[in-house]
Amino acid sequence: MLDDMMARAVSPVFVGRGAELEMLAEAFDRARKQAAAVVLLGGEAGVGKSRLAARFAEQAARDGAHVLVGGCVELSAEGLAYAPFTAALRQLVRETSTADVARLLPDGSERELARLLPEFGEPSGNLDTESARARLFELILTLLERLAERRPVLLLIEDIHWADRSSRDLIAFLSRNLRSAPVLMVLTYRSDELHRTHPLRPVLAELARVEGVVRIDLPRFTHDEVAAQMAGILGVAPEFAKVGRVFERSEGIPLFVEALIDCGDDCTFPESLHDLISASVERLPDDTQHVLRIAAASGIRVGHALLAAVSGLSDDDLERALRPAIAANVVQIADGAYMFRHALIREAVHDDLLPGEHMRLHARYALEIDRDRDLVPPGRAAIEIAHHWHSARNDLWALISAWEAAEKAARAFAYTEQIDLLQRVLTLWDKVPDAAERIGVDHVTVYERASESAYLCGEIERAKKFVHGALAELDEETEPERVAELLVRRANIKIQKHTSGFIEDLRHAERLVPHPTEARANTLSHLGRVLMLCDEVTEGTAVTQEALRIVRDLGDECLEADLLLNLALGHSISGDLEQTRAINDRALSIGRRLGSARIKLRAIANNVDTLNNLGRSEEAVQLAVEGERLAKTYGRMRAQGAFIANNRAEALEALGRWDEALDVSAHALTMEPTRQNRWHLLRVRADIAIARGEEDTAKKILTEVGAFSPRSEDGTQEWAANTRMLISWHLLRGEPDKAVEAAESALVNPRWSRKAMLGWRLLAAIRVACDRAAAVAPEHTATVRGLTDVFAADMVTDGPVGTAFRQVYEGGFDEAAAGWKVLGRPYPRAKALVYGAIAAAAQGDRDGAAARLRTARPLAEALRAAPLLAEIDALARRVGAALDDASARKAAPEVTLTPRELEVLRLVAQGRTNRDIAGELFISAKTVSVHVSNILPKLGVSTRGEAAAAAHRLALLN
Repeated sequence: MLDDMMARAVSPVFVGRGAELEMLAEAFDRARKQAAAVVLLGGEAGVGKSRLAARFAEQAARDGAHVLVGGCVELSAEGLAYAPFTAALRQLVRETSTADVARLLPDGSERELARLLPEFGEPSGNLDTESARARLFELILTLLERLAERRPVLLLIEDIHWADRSSRDLIAFLSRNLRSAPVLMVLTYRSDELHRTHPLRPVLAELARVEGVVRIDLPRFTHDEVAAQMAGILGVAPEFAKVGRVFERSEGIPLFVEALIDCGDDCTFPESLHDLISASVERLPDDTQHVLRIAAASGIRVGHALLAAVSGLSDDDLERALRPAIAANVVQIADGAYMFRHALIREAVHDDLLPGEHMRLHARYALEIDRDRDLVPPGRAAIEIAHHWHSARNDLWALISAWEAAEKAARAFAYTEQIDLLQRVLTLWDKVPDAAERIGVDHVTVYERASESAYLCGEIERAKKFVHGALAELDEETEPERVAELLVRRANIKIQKHTSGFIEDLRHAERLVPHPTEARANTLSHLGRVLMLCDEVTEGTAVTQEALRIVRDLGDECLEADLLLNLALGHSISGDLEQTRAINDRALSIGRRLGSARIKLRAIANNVDTLNNLGRSEEAVQLAVEGERLAKTYGRMRAQGAFIANNRAEALEALGRWDEALDVSAHALTMEPTRQNRWHLLRVRADIAIARGEEDTAKKILTEVGAFSPRSEDGTQEWAANTRMLISWHLLRGEPDKAVEAAESALVNPRWSRKAMLGWRLLAAIRVACDRAAAVAPEHTATVRGLTDVFAADMVTDGPVGTAFRQVYEGGFDEAAAGWKVLGRPYPRAKALVYGAIAAAAQGDRDGAAARLRTARPLAEALRAAPLLAEIDALARRVGAALDDASARKAAPEVTLTPRELEVLRLVAQGRTNRDIAGELFISAKTVSVHVSNILPKLGVSTRGEAAAAAHRLALLN
C-alpha cells in the first residue's frame, strides 16, 4: 500500500477566503449557542469549496466541535441512497463504537440504522412501510441531537448536487427540525451544475426560506489572490507578467491556476479547460495513465484491492504505477483508498475513455465486485454492481442487478431510488427474453413494487401509472386478489390526489374477494374507514364489523386493533363519544400487548380528539403531550406525532391558549406532515387568525385547504370545518349575506356530521350568520334557517360541548355562556355573552346587555380577539354602557352618524351604487356622494367595501 507516500502540496498557504471563513465561524457560533444553523456553500467546480470547507472543519475541531464528514458521489443519482449520511455514520462508529451510538438512541431503535450500516446487525422486522422513512429520518435527527448534547457538532456534506433524492429529503428535514441543538450543517455544491431542471434547485429554494440557513457563494480569486496562490505553490514570488497570463487564462479558478503552473514556464495555455485539466494527466507515464483510466471508471474514489483486481496488477506494480500520479497531486490517499484530487480531473479522464474501453472496464468492475463484495464498503455492492452493468450496456446483467439493488433500496426505505431501479428493470424487460425466469417474478410484480414505492414516497403520479400498467396485464377472473390490492392502492392514490372514484374502486375490490380471507379483511378495512369519513357511518360500521369477524377467526390481532379504531371513528363521527373512547381503549390494550407503536399512537391520538370533544380539553392536552413524547421515542413524530400535535393544538385553541396552539402547529408543520395533517394544522391557525382579524393569513390558509373551492371528494370532517371557517371569514369581512350564501350552498348538498365539534359548531355559526344577515336579506336568511332546522332535528347531543353549541344555535346564549365557563373555553363564552347582549339590547334591557359586555370584554382582550373587541365596544356605545376600561374607549372612538347617513350606509353595505341609493331615498346622486364622503372618514376607512365591513363589525346597522 502507499500509506507512506505524500502528495505534492497544492499550496502551503491558505489564500483569501477570509470573509467566508468568518461567515462560517459566525454560523458555528450561533449553533453553539443552541440555535442550529445551516450553511449552503456554493461555487463553480474548481473554485475551492472543498479547501475552504476542510480549513473550516479543522478550525471547528480545534474549537471543540465533533466534525462528521460525508460526501455525495455521482453514483448517488443511480440509487446509492443516503450516501453522505452512511459515510458520516461509519465515521462515527469508527471513532466510538456501535454500542456507544446505540446508547444515544431510543431502546432497540439502533437496528433501524442497520438499513444504512451493516455494523448495526440485522434490521428490525418492523415493516410498517407507510411511516418507515419518516422513522429513519427522526432517528438520524435524534442521533444528532443526542450527540450534540456532548459537544457541538459540525456535519459537513460535500457535493450535494450529486445527492440522491432520499439524501436531499433528509437534508431538508434536518434543516427544518434541528431547531435548538448545537449543530451546524455545511453543505457544498457546484453552482454551475444547477441547470434549470436540476433536482437540487427546489431544495435550495426551500432551504433559503428556513430560519437559520445562510447561503455563501464562493467567488473566483482576484488577481492578487492568484498571485498569492502562485507564490505559495512556487515558494517564490512569481513574475508579474506570468501572474497576469495565469489569471487571465484561469479566470481566477484555483484548480485551473494549479494546472497552469504545472505547465511550466513554456506553458502553451491549452485551448479548452478540459485540455488544461487533462494536461496534468497526459504528462504522466503511460502505465500511470492506464491505471488512472481504470480508476476513473470506478468513480472519484476506489479502494486498493478493487483497483488491483480490476487492473490485474500486483500490489507492487499498482503502487509503482500510481506513485507519479500521487507525486503530481492528481491522486490523493484517504483512508486506504485512492481518490482523484478533484472531481473535474476524474471526469476529464473518464470522458477520454474509448467506447469499448468504457464498457469493458465497467463490466470488469461489476464482475470483480460480484466475485468479492468486500471490495466495496458494506452495503454498497448491489448498487455498485447495478451501476457498472448498466454502464457496460449489458442488458441481461443490468436487469438482474437492478432488481437486486431495488430490493436493497427497499430495505433501506430508499423508495425513490428503488423506483428508478425498478423503472430500469421495466425498460430492459423486453430486451431480455427470459427476464421473468432470471429474477424470479413476473412483469406485473415489478409494476406492483414500483407502484407501492412511488406511493410511499409521495410520487403519486408515477404510482398511478404503475398501477394502471399492472392492471392492464391482469385478469380479475384468474387473479382477483392481486387486482383487488391494486384497486385499493388506486383508491388511495385518488384520495391523495383529491379526485373522485375512490369509493367505486374500493367497492369493486370488495366484490373481487368475497370469501373470508385476509385479502377481504384488508379490503374491507380500507372501505369501512373511507365510508365513515364520508359520513356513511351505518354501512361503514357494518363493513368494519364483518372484517373484525374475519380477522378474529384468522387470529390477526394487529389488523383487529386497526379495525377497532376504524369502528371508533364511526362512533366519533356519529356523536357517540363515550363509546368512541371505550373502543379506542380496547385497541390501545391490544397495541400495548403486541408492542405496536403505531397502534398505541393511533389510539392515543383518537382519545385526545375524543376528550376534547367531550369538553375535557385539559386532559386532552396532557394526553397529547404524552403521546408526542412517545411518538418521538418511537421515531414516529413526523407521521403520527404530527397528528397528535394537531389534536393538542385543537384542544389548546378551545381552551383559549392560542399562542401555545400556534407554537404547537408551527413546530408540527416543520416536520413535513402528510397533506391531510398539514391541512388540519393549518385550520387551527386559520380559526385563530379569523378570531384575531388577521385577514391575509386567514385567506392564504383557506385557499390552501380548499375552503373557497369545495371539492366533492372532501370527507365529512374537512367539509364541515371548511364551511364553518368560510362563514366566519365572510362575517369577519362584514359580508353576512355571503356568509349565508356559503351556508346555503353547503346545506343543499351536505355531508353532515353529528360530531359536536363539527355538526353543532357549524350549525351555531350558521345561526350567527343568519342573525347578522337578517336585516339585509330577511327572506334568504329565513330559507337558510329552515334548512338548518331540518338538519338540527337529526343531530344528537353527547356531552357538554355539543350541548353548548346547540344552545347557541337555539338562541340560548346565556345557557351556552354558562356552559363554556364550566368547560374553560373563553372565546365561545365571550361570543355567547355578546350574542346575549345583542338579544337583551333588542328587548330594551340595556343593563342586562351592559352586564354581559363587561364580562365578555376582558375575555376578548386577553385573547387579542380584535373583531370581537370592536363589536363589544360598538354595542356598549349603542346601549350607553360604561365598560370601565379606558383603553377600550381609547381604542374605539365614538362613531356618530346622522339618520340619513345611516340610511345611506345601510344601502352601501348592500352593494348599491350611488344612482341606486339616490332612487331608493329620493335624493340626487350628488347628494349621495356627499353623504358617502362624510361617512368614510367618520368610520376611519377609505373605500365603500371597508365602510360596509366596519358597519357590520361595529353593529351600526342592527
